[in-house]
Amino acid sequence: MPALLPRTDRLKPGQGKATPNRSLERGIAVLRAFRAGSSMLGNSEIAERTGLSRSTVSRLTQSLIDSGMLEYVPQHRAYRLGVPVLSMAHAMRDGSAVLKVATPMMVDVAMRHRINVGLAVPDGDEMVYLESFRYNRRQSLRTVVSGQRIPIALTSLGRAYLSTLDPESFRMRMTALAARHGGRGWAALQGEIAAAVQAVRTTGYCVAAWQPQVVAIATPLRMAGYGIHVLNVSVSTQQDAASVEAVLARPLLTLARTIEQQIVQLD
Repeated sequence: MPALLPRTDRLKPGQGKATPNRSLERGIAVLRAFRAGSSMLGNSEIAERTGLSRSTVSRLTQSLIDSGMLEYVPQHRAYRLGVPVLSMAHAMRDGSAVLKVATPMMVDVAMRHRINVGLAVPDGDEMVYLESFRYNRRQSLRTVVSGQRIPIALTSLGRAYLSTLDPESFRMRMTALAARHGGRGWAALQGEIAAAVQAVRTTGYCVAAWQPQVVAIATPLRMAGYGIHVLNVSVSTQQDAASVEAVLARPLLTLARTIEQQIVQLD
């Protein structure tokens, strides 16, 4: 994972000129190293994931322990996230006006059309689900755990997000993605991303099928003051992408525009 990846999606006009607090940035990088499936990490693993030296990691983890953000597990000589992190995540979800507006409508669309509906935001070179409702054949919904990460470069969610960036931010993001996905396959992947970005600008959405027999369609939500959110619908199917697109594009765009209108009414 690249250390301290530039957050171009969070910058506003006039921002970015203040002197950054490197210690704070590095401390946040340590916390970001913890992911699902990596509940405990030692100094060496944290150093590898963040690109920081072991001595720097050692100093930072001690400060994070003192603040309660990390807990030390002596028998494993490793660290795990502290309870305040969960409290912060709960506060974020509880305070999200977009989630409050979007959730009931997402559930309705998922049940009515028997499809999956998700809402995600960018974080580094990945998208993070805020919510995702998965329809199954038993006429009920199962929810993917909020916070699940998926790659920007491969997914409809990520490619729809890339379409919202200004030229310089797009160039920076593509440079970071090339470093992660570089190799013989990057040229083809870069072409797919370019086609998806153009599709969003032309039709309002893009299509991707990065998992076997799953086709997903995504569109960005344009809501002033609420940051970049991306909405998608998907379905498990053996049909080709064009057939799925013909059926799901309209429900997706209708849902997106309805959410945007509801958010405007809040302001």
